[in-house]
Amino acid sequence: MATATDLARPRTHRTHRAPGALRAPFEARAWRELLHVVTGMPLACVFFSYAVVMVSAGAGLLITFLGVPVLAAGLAGCRGVGVLERLRARTLLDVDIAEPEPVRALQRRGGPMPWMGALLRSGVSWRHLLYTLLHFPWALFTFVVSVSFFSSAWALTLYPAWQWVFPRHLGQPGIRLGPDGATIDGTTRIGGTYVDSPPEIALTCAAGLVLLLATPWIVRGLTQIDRLMVLGLLGPSPLATRVRELESDRGSVADTAAADLRRIERDLHDGAQARLVTLAMDLGLAKEKLLEDPQAAADMVDEAHGEVKLALQELRDLARGIHPAILTDRGLGPALSALATRCTADVTITVDLPQRPAQAIEGITYFTASELLQNITKHSTAHTAHIDLWKTDDRLLLHVTDDGKGGAHTNTGTGLAGLTDRLTAVDGLLLIHSPTGGPTTITAELPWRV
Repeated sequence: MATATDLARPRTHRTHRAPGALRAPFEARAWRELLHVVTGMPLACVFFSYAVVMVSAGAGLLITFLGVPVLAAGLAGCRGVGVLERLRARTLLDVDIAEPEPVRALQRRGGPMPWMGALLRSGVSWRHLLYTLLHFPWALFTFVVSVSFFSSAWALTLYPAWQWVFPRHLGQPGIRLGPDGATIDGTTRIGGTYVDSPPEIALTCAAGLVLLLATPWIVRGLTQIDRLMVLGLLGPSPLATRVRELESDRGSVADTAAADLRRIERDLHDGAQARLVTLAMDLGLAKEKLLEDPQAAADMVDEAHGEVKLALQELRDLARGIHPAILTDRGLGPALSALATRCTADVTITVDLPQRPAQAIEGITYFTASELLQNITKHSTAHTAHIDLWKTDDRLLLHVTDDGKGGAHTNTGTGLAGLTDRLTAVDGLLLIHSPTGGPTTITAELPWRV
């Protein structure tokens, strides 16, 4: 997502006069994919041989104690193969793949035996072994197809440049098309025709050019299978990925809760607590002057009464910031309407909810809307804003737009970044579209139930 600075800066795009189909044979991507295919075949041969030997030896020796370490060493080697293959995929195929769970994370204690047990229990290890076995025939097939197409395409395209080799060194006018010579009635007859006339040479060159233009796309289609194999067998499992996401979300929730507690403590210390201390001091002074100067004591009590009202208002605002009573009693519609009255822009609200969502989702939605309206008041200089809230399938969507100056981004402050973390913790999503000059459109998507 672009920042406000990026949006303000004029961008220059590199234009190409030739279409992509004509540029493909000369682009770096095509050569990287071909390099992946060419280097993959010899590597696959070595990896396949290693996997077959080690797994066969380990399985055969399982009747003795030696089979376990041999099989574990084979699986460890396959995981090393995965490291190299992920590196090749990132470098040559532009595949963004995460590292799988390491073996040490599966160990309950140190030592060689727990390490071997973790290797044998790990589904990642066996998926790496499966990749090593399946990749060999596929790498051999893609190597033969890609190299054959590539070499034939360039040979035919450049045929006019090397056609002179045939008459000078081979004793024939050019490439022969058709069957070889046959012996009939004891006489050898030359079969086929030769490509030696200018029209035939031009036609051969044109056919080579067509094949040259098609070869990068053929290789790209073949390497798509390599990408799928790497992502499916060498990356982390969906379950492990989900566990990592939940751990990250748990950390975000803990950080958010800690930040909220610090905010509440700060508001109490700097607000209501300070006023109550002042109130106690004023009442103490009024008590001392009650007999000496009743009028001065009455004035002090009157000031203390004003301080009590302010302290009560601050406590109400603080309680509303923790969880507003109107949200608990009447739901999101009235609660958002109460929020809109505190925004400097003219806010209109549309709520279309068949029923109330889960209480936790309702609270997150409320505080998301509150943060967005505060941003409108503090930063956008908007005159009008609109809030849409509706349910679609099992998702709750909050859509906030304003006609302000735009430039909102998660990198420009802590507010939107905190909202993103809070929504991510419940499998939510925050989408921001805020070009410089406006308007700003922010959509929050949350699950209906948690």
